[in-house]
Amino acid sequence: MAGQRPVATLATVAEAAGVSRQTVSNALNSPELLRPDTLARVQEAIETLGYRPNRAARNLRTRASHLVGLRVEPALEGTASGLMDRFLHSLVETCRTADLHVLLFTAEDVNDPLDGYDGLLQSAAVDAFVVTDTYRGNPAASWLDQHQVPFVAFGRPWGEPTATHPWVDVDGHAGVAAAVDHLVDRGHRRIAWVGWQDTSFIGEDRRGGWLARMTERGLPTEGWELRGEDTVDYGRRAAHDLLDRAEAPTALLCVSDTVAMGALHALAERGIHPGPGGVGVVGFDDSLAAQLVTPGLTSLRQPLEQIGVEVVRLLKDRLELRTSDEPHVILSPELVVRGTT
Repeated sequence: MAGQRPVATLATVAEAAGVSRQTVSNALNSPELLRPDTLARVQEAIETLGYRPNRAARNLRTRASHLVGLRVEPALEGTASGLMDRFLHSLVETCRTADLHVLLFTAEDVNDPLDGYDGLLQSAAVDAFVVTDTYRGNPAASWLDQHQVPFVAFGRPWGEPTATHPWVDVDGHAGVAAAVDHLVDRGHRRIAWVGWQDTSFIGEDRRGGWLARMTERGLPTEGWELRGEDTVDYGRRAAHDLLDRAEAPTALLCVSDTVAMGALHALAERGIHPGPGGVGVVGFDDSLAAQLVTPGLTSLRQPLEQIGVEVVRLLKDRLELRTSDEPHVILSPELVVRGTT
Protein backbone atom coordinates (compact mmCIF):
# COMPACT_ATOMS: atom_id res chain seq x y z
CA MET A 1 0.00 0.00 0.00
CA ALA A 2 3.05 2.24 0.08
CA GLY A 3 3.02 5.05 -2.46
CA GLN A 4 -0.75 5.20 -2.79
CA ARG A 5 -2.51 8.50 -2.36
CA PRO A 6 -4.20 8.76 1.07
CA VAL A 7 -7.89 7.91 0.99
CA ALA A 8 -10.00 11.05 0.72
CA THR A 9 -12.89 11.27 3.17
CA LEU A 10 -15.79 13.58 3.85
CA ALA A 11 -13.67 15.24 6.54
CA THR A 12 -10.60 15.82 4.34
CA VAL A 13 -12.76 17.30 1.56
CA ALA A 14 -14.41 19.62 4.10
CA GLU A 15 -11.02 20.75 5.40
CA ALA A 16 -9.64 21.38 1.90
CA ALA A 17 -12.72 23.40 0.91
CA GLY A 18 -12.87 25.29 4.20
CA VAL A 19 -16.43 24.15 4.93
CA SER A 20 -18.22 21.79 7.29
CA ARG A 21 -18.84 18.12 6.58
CA GLN A 22 -22.55 18.89 6.38
CA THR A 23 -21.81 21.37 3.59
CA VAL A 24 -19.90 18.68 1.68
CA SER A 25 -22.85 16.34 2.18
CA ASN A 26 -25.21 19.02 0.85
CA ALA A 27 -22.98 19.44 -2.20
CA LEU A 28 -23.34 15.72 -2.89
CA ASN A 29 -26.99 15.26 -2.05
CA SER A 30 -28.69 18.68 -2.18
CA PRO A 31 -26.50 21.04 -4.23
CA GLU A 32 -29.43 23.46 -4.64
CA LEU A 33 -29.02 24.40 -0.98
CA LEU A 34 -25.56 25.90 -1.54
CA ARG A 35 -24.40 29.17 -3.01
CA PRO A 36 -22.75 28.69 -6.42
CA ASP A 37 -19.30 29.76 -5.20
CA THR A 38 -19.45 27.40 -2.21
CA LEU A 39 -20.63 24.52 -4.38
CA ALA A 40 -17.83 25.18 -6.87
CA ARG A 41 -15.23 25.20 -4.06
CA VAL A 42 -16.44 21.89 -2.70
CA GLN A 43 -16.58 20.29 -6.14
CA GLU A 44 -13.03 21.44 -6.83
CA ALA A 45 -11.84 19.85 -3.57
CA ILE A 46 -13.63 16.61 -4.44
CA GLU A 47 -11.95 16.53 -7.85
CA THR A 48 -8.51 17.43 -6.52
CA LEU A 49 -8.55 14.86 -3.72
CA GLY A 50 -10.20 12.14 -5.79
CA TYR A 51 -12.99 11.71 -3.27
CA ARG A 52 -15.48 8.95 -3.99
CA PRO A 53 -18.57 9.40 -1.81
CA ASN A 54 -19.49 6.37 0.23
CA ARG A 55 -22.89 5.31 1.48
CA ALA A 56 -22.65 7.49 4.56
CA ALA A 57 -22.42 10.57 2.35
CA ARG A 58 -25.02 9.42 -0.16
CA ASN A 59 -27.50 8.52 2.56
CA LEU A 60 -26.79 11.19 5.17
CA ARG A 61 -30.41 12.34 5.05
CA THR A 62 -32.09 8.94 4.88
CA ARG A 63 -29.62 6.90 7.03
CA ALA A 64 -30.46 3.87 4.86
CA SER A 65 -28.45 0.74 4.04
CA HIS A 66 -25.17 1.42 5.81
CA LEU A 67 -22.46 -1.21 5.46
CA VAL A 68 -19.97 -1.85 8.26
CA GLY A 69 -16.78 -3.70 7.32
CA LEU A 70 -15.08 -6.24 9.55
CA ARG A 71 -11.96 -8.18 8.55
CA VAL A 72 -12.13 -11.91 9.33
CA GLU A 73 -8.88 -13.63 10.23
CA PRO A 74 -8.07 -17.30 9.50
CA ALA A 75 -9.02 -19.78 12.22
CA LEU A 76 -6.10 -20.94 14.34
CA GLU A 77 -5.50 -24.68 14.64
CA GLY A 78 -5.21 -26.13 18.12
CA THR A 79 -7.49 -23.62 19.81
CA ALA A 80 -10.90 -24.00 21.43
CA SER A 81 -12.09 -20.40 21.31
CA GLY A 82 -15.32 -19.53 19.52
CA LEU A 83 -15.21 -15.93 20.71
CA MET A 84 -15.32 -14.35 17.26
CA ASP A 85 -18.29 -16.49 16.22
CA ARG A 86 -20.28 -15.24 19.20
CA PHE A 87 -19.17 -11.66 18.64
CA LEU A 88 -20.08 -11.73 14.94
CA HIS A 89 -23.54 -13.08 15.68
CA SER A 90 -24.10 -10.40 18.31
CA LEU A 91 -22.81 -7.66 16.01
CA VAL A 92 -24.94 -8.73 13.04
CA GLU A 93 -28.08 -8.99 15.16
CA THR A 94 -27.56 -5.60 16.77
CA CYS A 95 -26.68 -3.96 13.46
CA ARG A 96 -29.86 -5.33 11.92
CA THR A 97 -32.00 -3.60 14.54
CA ALA A 98 -30.10 -0.35 13.85
CA ASP A 99 -30.56 -0.55 10.05
CA LEU A 100 -26.89 -1.38 9.54
CA HIS A 101 -25.39 -4.36 7.74
CA VAL A 102 -22.08 -6.15 8.31
CA LEU A 103 -19.75 -6.82 5.39
CA LEU A 104 -17.10 -9.44 6.18
CA PHE A 105 -13.87 -9.35 4.21
CA THR A 106 -10.55 -11.17 4.21
CA ALA A 107 -7.02 -10.21 3.23
CA GLU A 108 -5.00 -11.53 0.30
CA ASP A 109 -1.93 -11.14 2.50
CA VAL A 110 -2.87 -12.34 5.97
CA ASN A 111 0.44 -11.00 7.30
CA ASP A 112 -0.48 -7.44 6.31
CA PRO A 113 -2.87 -6.11 8.99
CA LEU A 114 -3.99 -3.28 6.69
CA ASP A 115 -4.70 -5.38 3.60
CA GLY A 116 -8.32 -5.05 2.48
CA TYR A 117 -9.19 -1.75 4.14
CA ASP A 118 -7.94 0.58 1.42
CA GLY A 119 -9.66 -1.36 -1.36
CA LEU A 120 -13.05 -1.16 0.31
CA LEU A 121 -12.66 2.56 0.91
CA GLN A 122 -11.54 3.25 -2.66
CA SER A 123 -14.54 1.34 -4.00
CA ALA A 124 -16.88 3.13 -1.58
CA ALA A 125 -18.18 -0.25 -0.45
CA VAL A 126 -18.47 0.54 3.27
CA ASP A 127 -19.22 3.49 5.50
CA ALA A 128 -17.40 2.38 8.64
CA PHE A 129 -15.40 -0.45 10.18
CA VAL A 130 -15.26 -2.52 13.33
CA VAL A 131 -11.65 -3.35 14.27
CA THR A 132 -10.70 -6.30 16.47
CA ASP A 133 -7.43 -7.70 17.84
CA THR A 134 -6.16 -4.26 18.85
CA TYR A 135 -4.28 -5.88 21.72
CA ARG A 136 -1.96 -7.59 19.21
CA GLY A 137 -0.69 -4.28 17.94
CA ASN A 138 -3.02 -4.20 14.93
CA PRO A 139 -2.28 -0.84 13.22
CA ALA A 140 -5.68 -0.73 11.49
CA ALA A 141 -7.14 1.51 14.21
CA SER A 142 -4.44 4.17 13.90
CA TRP A 143 -4.54 3.96 10.08
CA LEU A 144 -8.30 4.48 9.96
CA ASP A 145 -8.07 7.28 12.52
CA GLN A 146 -5.36 8.99 10.46
CA HIS A 147 -7.57 8.78 7.35
CA GLN A 148 -10.62 10.01 9.32
CA VAL A 149 -12.66 6.91 8.53
CA PRO A 150 -15.46 6.13 11.03
CA PHE A 151 -14.71 3.00 13.08
CA VAL A 152 -15.11 1.44 16.51
CA ALA A 153 -12.64 -1.00 18.07
CA PHE A 154 -13.47 -4.13 20.03
CA GLY A 155 -10.46 -3.91 22.33
CA ARG A 156 -8.52 -1.14 24.01
CA PRO A 157 -5.68 0.66 22.18
CA TRP A 158 -3.06 -1.11 24.29
CA GLY A 159 0.20 0.79 24.36
CA GLU A 160 -1.38 3.91 22.84
CA PRO A 161 -2.65 5.96 25.82
CA THR A 162 -3.22 9.05 23.64
CA ALA A 163 -5.60 7.29 21.24
CA THR A 164 -9.04 8.92 21.24
CA HIS A 165 -11.06 6.65 18.95
CA PRO A 166 -14.13 4.87 20.42
CA TRP A 167 -13.67 1.35 21.76
CA VAL A 168 -15.38 -1.34 23.83
CA ASP A 169 -13.46 -3.86 25.92
CA VAL A 170 -13.77 -6.45 28.67
CA ASP A 171 -12.20 -6.04 32.12
CA GLY A 172 -10.04 -9.15 32.21
CA HIS A 173 -8.24 -7.95 35.35
CA ALA A 174 -11.46 -7.77 37.38
CA GLY A 175 -12.76 -11.04 35.94
CA VAL A 176 -9.68 -13.04 36.88
CA ALA A 177 -9.65 -11.45 40.35
CA ALA A 178 -13.21 -12.71 40.84
CA ALA A 179 -12.10 -16.17 39.73
CA VAL A 180 -9.36 -16.13 42.37
CA ASP A 181 -11.96 -15.26 45.03
CA HIS A 182 -14.12 -18.15 43.81
CA LEU A 183 -11.27 -20.63 44.09
CA VAL A 184 -10.19 -19.35 47.51
CA ASP A 185 -13.78 -19.66 48.72
CA ARG A 186 -13.64 -23.30 47.55
CA GLY A 187 -10.65 -23.87 49.83
CA HIS A 188 -7.78 -23.48 47.35
CA ARG A 189 -4.57 -21.80 48.46
CA ARG A 190 -2.04 -22.95 45.83
CA ILE A 191 -3.53 -21.39 42.70
CA ALA A 192 -1.23 -21.40 39.67
CA TRP A 193 -1.52 -19.02 36.71
CA VAL A 194 -1.20 -20.53 33.25
CA GLY A 195 -0.89 -17.53 30.94
CA TRP A 196 0.33 -16.15 27.63
CA GLN A 197 3.68 -14.60 26.85
CA ASP A 198 4.34 -11.19 28.41
CA THR A 199 4.13 -9.62 24.93
CA SER A 200 0.34 -10.07 25.07
CA PHE A 201 -1.28 -6.95 26.52
CA ILE A 202 -4.56 -8.71 27.18
CA GLY A 203 -2.78 -11.67 28.74
CA GLU A 204 -0.90 -9.37 31.09
CA ASP A 205 -4.14 -7.60 32.01
CA ARG A 206 -5.66 -10.92 33.06
CA ARG A 207 -2.50 -12.01 34.86
CA GLY A 208 -2.60 -8.73 36.77
CA GLY A 209 -5.96 -9.75 38.23
CA TRP A 210 -4.49 -13.04 39.48
CA LEU A 211 -1.37 -11.39 40.90
CA ALA A 212 -3.20 -8.54 42.66
CA ARG A 213 -5.94 -10.67 44.22
CA MET A 214 -3.58 -13.45 45.31
CA THR A 215 -1.44 -10.81 47.02
CA GLU A 216 -4.50 -9.25 48.66
CA ARG A 217 -5.55 -12.67 49.99
CA GLY A 218 -2.04 -13.30 51.36
CA LEU A 219 -1.37 -16.21 49.01
CA PRO A 220 1.95 -17.05 47.30
CA THR A 221 2.55 -16.21 43.64
CA GLU A 222 6.30 -16.61 43.17
CA GLY A 223 7.02 -19.71 41.12
CA TRP A 224 3.32 -20.35 40.53
CA GLU A 225 2.99 -19.13 36.95
CA LEU A 226 3.94 -20.26 33.47
CA ARG A 227 3.75 -18.50 30.11
CA GLY A 228 3.23 -19.80 26.59
CA GLU A 229 1.09 -19.82 23.46
CA ASP A 230 -2.69 -19.98 23.20
CA THR A 231 -2.86 -23.65 22.26
CA VAL A 232 -4.25 -26.81 23.83
CA ASP A 233 -0.80 -28.41 23.64
CA TYR A 234 0.79 -25.60 25.65
CA GLY A 235 -1.92 -25.87 28.33
CA ARG A 236 -1.32 -29.61 28.57
CA ARG A 237 2.47 -29.26 28.89
CA ALA A 238 2.18 -26.41 31.39
CA ALA A 239 -0.22 -28.38 33.60
CA HIS A 240 2.11 -31.40 33.61
CA ASP A 241 5.03 -29.13 34.55
CA LEU A 242 3.14 -27.63 37.49
CA LEU A 243 1.73 -30.95 38.69
CA ASP A 244 5.20 -32.55 38.65
CA ARG A 245 6.40 -30.20 41.37
CA ALA A 246 6.94 -31.42 44.92
CA GLU A 247 4.23 -29.05 46.11
CA ALA A 248 1.71 -29.13 43.30
CA PRO A 249 -1.06 -26.54 42.83
CA THR A 250 -4.60 -27.41 43.84
CA ALA A 251 -6.08 -25.18 41.15
CA LEU A 252 -5.07 -23.96 37.68
CA LEU A 253 -6.34 -20.54 36.62
CA CYS A 254 -5.93 -20.29 32.84
CA VAL A 255 -5.77 -17.26 30.56
CA SER A 256 -8.19 -18.84 28.05
CA ASP A 257 -10.48 -21.82 27.55
CA THR A 258 -8.01 -23.15 24.98
CA VAL A 259 -5.25 -23.32 27.58
CA ALA A 260 -7.69 -24.73 30.15
CA MET A 261 -8.64 -27.54 27.74
CA GLY A 262 -4.99 -28.52 27.61
CA ALA A 263 -4.88 -28.55 31.41
CA LEU A 264 -7.89 -30.88 31.48
CA HIS A 265 -6.10 -33.23 29.07
CA ALA A 266 -3.13 -33.36 31.44
CA LEU A 267 -5.37 -34.17 34.40
CA ALA A 268 -7.05 -36.96 32.44
CA GLU A 269 -3.67 -38.43 31.51
CA ARG A 270 -2.74 -38.52 35.20
CA GLY A 271 -6.09 -39.93 36.33
CA ILE A 272 -6.77 -36.78 38.39
CA HIS A 273 -10.37 -35.64 38.72
CA PRO A 274 -10.98 -31.95 37.87
CA GLY A 275 -13.11 -30.15 40.41
CA PRO A 276 -13.92 -30.72 44.10
CA GLY A 277 -11.67 -33.40 45.55
CA GLY A 278 -9.23 -33.04 42.66
CA VAL A 279 -7.65 -30.07 40.91
CA GLY A 280 -9.74 -27.01 40.15
CA VAL A 281 -9.56 -25.54 36.64
CA VAL A 282 -10.88 -22.17 35.43
CA GLY A 283 -10.77 -20.80 31.87
CA PHE A 284 -11.66 -17.54 30.17
CA ASP A 285 -14.20 -16.87 27.36
CA ASP A 286 -16.87 -19.50 28.13
CA SER A 287 -16.50 -21.15 24.74
CA LEU A 288 -18.76 -23.91 23.44
CA ALA A 289 -16.02 -26.35 24.39
CA ALA A 290 -16.23 -25.15 28.00
CA GLN A 291 -19.94 -25.88 28.02
CA LEU A 292 -19.69 -29.33 26.43
CA VAL A 293 -16.60 -30.86 28.03
CA THR A 294 -17.15 -33.22 30.99
CA PRO A 295 -17.69 -32.20 33.78
CA GLY A 296 -18.12 -28.68 32.38
CA LEU A 297 -15.39 -26.03 32.56
CA THR A 298 -15.79 -23.11 34.93
CA SER A 299 -15.03 -20.06 32.81
CA LEU A 300 -15.33 -16.27 32.60
CA ARG A 301 -17.97 -15.38 30.02
CA GLN A 302 -17.41 -12.24 27.97
CA PRO A 303 -20.62 -10.15 27.66
CA LEU A 304 -20.60 -10.23 23.85
CA GLU A 305 -24.28 -9.36 23.52
CA GLN A 306 -23.73 -6.10 25.41
CA ILE A 307 -20.48 -5.51 23.54
CA GLY A 308 -22.43 -5.65 20.28
CA VAL A 309 -24.93 -3.12 21.59
CA GLU A 310 -22.20 -0.71 22.68
CA VAL A 311 -20.21 -1.07 19.44
CA VAL A 312 -23.27 -0.30 17.33
CA ARG A 313 -24.21 2.66 19.55
CA LEU A 314 -20.77 4.14 18.99
CA LEU A 315 -20.92 3.39 15.26
CA LYS A 316 -24.22 5.25 14.95
CA ASP A 317 -22.72 8.22 16.76
CA ARG A 318 -19.78 8.26 14.34
CA LEU A 319 -21.92 7.91 11.23
CA GLU A 320 -24.33 10.61 12.35
CA LEU A 321 -21.48 12.94 13.39
CA ARG A 322 -22.50 12.97 17.06
CA THR A 323 -20.15 13.21 20.02
CA SER A 324 -20.41 10.04 22.12
CA ASP A 325 -21.13 10.54 25.82
CA GLU A 326 -19.21 7.34 26.61
CA PRO A 327 -16.67 6.70 23.83
CA HIS A 328 -14.71 4.17 25.92
CA VAL A 329 -16.62 1.28 27.51
CA ILE A 330 -15.24 -1.47 29.78
CA LEU A 331 -17.60 -4.33 30.63
CA SER A 332 -17.16 -7.01 33.28
CA PRO A 333 -17.14 -10.74 32.45
CA GLU A 334 -19.35 -13.17 34.35
CA LEU A 335 -17.95 -16.20 36.14
CA VAL A 336 -19.93 -19.26 35.01
CA VAL A 337 -19.39 -22.03 37.57
CA ARG A 338 -19.38 -25.65 36.37
CA GLY A 339 -17.94 -28.99 37.41
CA THR A 340 -14.23 -28.16 37.28
CA THR A 341 -14.49 -26.09 40.48
